[in-house]
Amino acid sequence: MVSALVLLVVSWILPGFSVNGFFGALIAAVVIALLGWAAEGLLGKNRSPQSRGLVGFISAAVVIYLAQFIIPNQISVSIVGALLAALVIGLVDAVVPTELR
Repeated sequence: MVSALVLLVVSWILPGFSVNGFFGALIAAVVIALLGWAAEGLLGKNRSPQSRGLVGFISAAVVIYLAQFIIPNQISVSIVGALLAALVIGLVDAVVPTELR
């Protein structure tokens, strides 16, 4: 639920990133979480979007960008929008973690 709310807020403030309502944000949050889990499995735990650093930032942006192809009617993201969204979501996650550490 927190991730869906963050996606809604991000879609309101960033250009190139839009979500189709709360239900779309909820679906997008689930898809992004699953893609992030898959990226973590492929790249290893130190390369996940939750890890800090350039590789984590880039993998988070790629995950957000790829989500639009899985749920095309719910989320629309440009490359710049994905990069900005990864930055803002990373900053929000640093302040309000969405998972227990």
